Amino acid sequence: MKINGVNHSNINPYKKPVGTEQTKQDARRKDQIEISPEAKQLQQKSRLTAERQEKVDQIKAKVDAGQYQVDADKVAKKFYEFWRGRQ
Repeated sequence: MKINGVNHSNINPYKKPVGTEQTKQDARRKDQIEISPEAKQLQQKSRLTAERQEKVDQIKAKVDAGQYQVDADKVAKKFYEFWRGRQ
């Protein structure tokens, strides 16, 4: 007694058909990235202005030279104001 399975028409389901219209379309398609105008605008805003960059460079120079001093009272006051405003 011979038992034929589901694939009795001698078609291999694991072999991809060659020359179909779908494979031709896939070969022509390429990945594309589009950046929205809003995202471009955010990128421009996030860049430091010259004035801000100058201030950052001054602070970095002070830190590197060991001359940067932090006023603990001012820091504590800012923390207090921040957390008090969130209640």
